[in-house]
Amino acid sequence: MGRISQAFERAQQEQRATLVIYLCAGDPDLATTVRLVRAAADAGADIIELGMPFSDPTADGPVIQRASERALAKGTTVRSAIEVVREVRKTHEVPVLLFGYYNPVMSYGEAKLANDAADAGADGFLVVDLPPEEAGPLRDAAIARGMDLVPLIAPTSHDVRVKLAADAATSFVYYVSMTGVTGVTGTDLAAASVRAAELAKQVGKPIALGFGVSTPEDVRVVAAHVSGVVVGSAVVRAIESAASPDAAVAAVTKLVTSLATATSRP
Repeated sequence: MGRISQAFERAQQEQRATLVIYLCAGDPDLATTVRLVRAAADAGADIIELGMPFSDPTADGPVIQRASERALAKGTTVRSAIEVVREVRKTHEVPVLLFGYYNPVMSYGEAKLANDAADAGADGFLVVDLPPEEAGPLRDAAIARGMDLVPLIAPTSHDVRVKLAADAATSFVYYVSMTGVTGVTGTDLAAASVRAAELAKQVGKPIALGFGVSTPEDVRVVAAHVSGVVVGSAVVRAIESAASPDAAVAAVTKLVTSLATATSRP
């Protein structure tokens, strides 16, 4: 059992949801990203989604788009994200899921990416625009190195696609709470969480719900129904608003601590 599955199992034993926190590699810079990953883990994040910045992040709203732009302007690459993982591993065992889009993955090469990421200590991949029926090469390369592939399903996913995602998943499935981009407010998280819980029975694997989750109150709503909850834009917004790297680390620590507290189930 890999670190990601262990994180879900540990949270279940502690009667809480698994907390997944998104950070963009290179925002505000690579050294601070390492500090942010460690700070988030220390504050209660069970899993880190480490974004590999991309010039056209079509599933992401303006907050994460701006983070990608800032990271790319600093020269951040896929290799840079991998090196962040290597640095984190010197002190922390928090599971790290490399998050991104297929174009950089294809350019890097699936097998090479899996090998390099595994050597650095990464735990898997979540590629937003890689459908499960096309994910075989990356999935096989990841599994060969003991890593996971996390597919996505959406409110519009029909039964055939849900089954494809279930078959492709090696640890958990990411449920997109609504049709739209990250960072959108006003999502009916209660209804989305109930739907995700229904899908979890169909999938037979843990489901983590993301998109539209930003506050401890949101986390409580989701945690009551599903195995995991993902928070991204709210964390990136805290980093963007910080006046310095030290302030960004402090802001993320404070936010993640409050989110982690909200994962407990009654």
